Amino acid sequence: MSSFPGNAPPEVSAPSSTSRAPLERAAVQAVDRLVAWALDHWLAVLLTILLLFTGLPFLAPVFMALGWELPAKAIYTLYIPFCHQLPQRSWFLFGEKLTYTLEEIQRVYPSADPWELRFFYGTPEMGWKVAWSDRMISFYTMTPVFGLLYAWRRRHRPPRPLSWAVFGLTLLPLAVDGGTHALSDLLYGVSNGGFRDTNAWLAWLTGNAFPGFYAGDHFGTFNWWARLFTGLLAAWGVAFTLFPWLERWMAQVPRPAPRAVELAPPSTAIQKEA
Repeated sequence: MSSFPGNAPPEVSAPSSTSRAPLERAAVQAVDRLVAWALDHWLAVLLTILLLFTGLPFLAPVFMALGWELPAKAIYTLYIPFCHQLPQRSWFLFGEKLTYTLEEIQRVYPSADPWELRFFYGTPEMGWKVAWSDRMISFYTMTPVFGLLYAWRRRHRPPRPLSWAVFGLTLLPLAVDGGTHALSDLLYGVSNGGFRDTNAWLAWLTGNAFPGFYAGDHFGTFNWWARLFTGLLAAWGVAFTLFPWLERWMAQVPRPAPRAVELAPPSTAIQKEA
C-alpha cells in the first residue's frame, strides 16, 4: 500500500532540455575557444612552461638567502631527477664567488661522496647554490631563451628549421663533453683526478701554454667554458630546429569549428512507490 495519500505518488521531474541547453552549449563553446587559442598561441604556452621550469632553480638560492629553507629545499629535492647538482659544478649566488673548487667546498662540507655533495647548498659566506649545474644552466635555461629569439624572428619572417645534419652537429660537442666527463667520473671518481679533471691531455696538446686553465671545474677553467659553450650551442640547435618543425605541425592541426550541442531526450519521470 502506498504511504502517500491518494492513488498517485509524487513525481520528480528531470531538468528540462530547454534549461540545460544554454549551459551545455556555452561549456562546449568555451572548451572549443580554449583549444583554438592554445593551438594559435602554442609557442607562448610552451615557452611559458619551459621558462617556469628552467627558472625555478634560481629561486632556491633566493629563498635560502631570505631564510626560507623549506621552499628552497623543496626546489633542490624536486630537481634531483633532472640534475646532479654537484656543488663544484654549480653556480652560487649572494656569496663571495660564482663557483668554488671541491677543495674549497670540503673545508666546510667534508665529503667526497657524490650523493652527499649534492645536498650541500652553501653557506651565508659562500652563497647559495643554484639548483641547476652549470651545464644545465647553459642548455636547459637557454633553450627557452633562444625560443624567445625564435618567436621574435617569426613575427617578421619565420626561419626555416636547421637541417637534421646541422642539428646533430650542434648536439655533438655537448654529447662528447658530457660523455667524457661521465666516463672520467665513472673510472676515477667525481673530481678525483680523472682525465677530465686534470685535462693533462689538453695541457700536452697546447704545450701547457695556459697554466691554471686546464684542471678543475671552477670559473675560467677549460671545463667551465666547455660546459657553457656546448650547452649554448645545443640550446640554439634545439630552438631553431624543433620549434620551426612544431610550427609547421601546429599549422596543420585543424581548429575546432563552432558546433551545436545535440541533447538527448529528457528522461521520464521518476516514480517512488511504497
